[in-house]
Amino acid sequence: MILPPIYGAFQTFRDGLEFRYICSFLGLLAVGVGSWCFHMTLLYEMQVNDNIFLLFRYECFKQENSVNLFPIALLLVFSVSVTLVYLQWKEPVFHQVMYGALVACLVLRSIFIVTWVYPWLRPLCYTSLGIFMLGFLLWNIDNIFCDSLRASRQVLPPGVGVVTQFHAWWHIFTGLGSYLHILLSLQIRSTYLKYRPKVWSLFGKYLIVMVSFPFSKSILNRHRQ
Repeated sequence: MILPPIYGAFQTFRDGLEFRYICSFLGLLAVGVGSWCFHMTLLYEMQVNDNIFLLFRYECFKQENSVNLFPIALLLVFSVSVTLVYLQWKEPVFHQVMYGALVACLVLRSIFIVTWVYPWLRPLCYTSLGIFMLGFLLWNIDNIFCDSLRASRQVLPPGVGVVTQFHAWWHIFTGLGSYLHILLSLQIRSTYLKYRPKVWSLFGKYLIVMVSFPFSKSILNRHRQ
């Protein structure tokens, strides 16, 4: 995913939102570019770049007007340690397990928030999670039944066979799920700060494109004071 995070980073910067969300969108952009480069070249170096960006692209929640250094340091040490081990060991399964642990923590935190704090955000949370898990399921099906799927594409019409490229669907769905989760985090944070975000929707209320503000940041700051 390349174009949506570019738009998200631009919109976030234009609305004067916190820098962490610009980094989140740019991190998703880096994953998209890294994956694009790897699949164009199939070089190991490009695969390493793609996988490392996955580890460092995370979102975190903090309290208003405070910075909790412990979770920041913990996540940084975890990502750096996993990266160093992965560069030496070169075992994809190790990276997948460590990345899965990060995603699991993020999912559990998000479910806690939409269950006990902001229950009206459940549709967006569960949509982003469902889309991501669908991509993960298709990726595993492609890994397990790769030979059978490749053989079926030899006899299927081109327009049908391309739909069985489940690895491609993995990239589409996980990219979209990650994008929606950044928006979920952004909406939770802006709601917590009483910014009264205005939500722009696509295809109904579930696929939220961007969170923008009906007032300028200076006006919002005056309301907070």
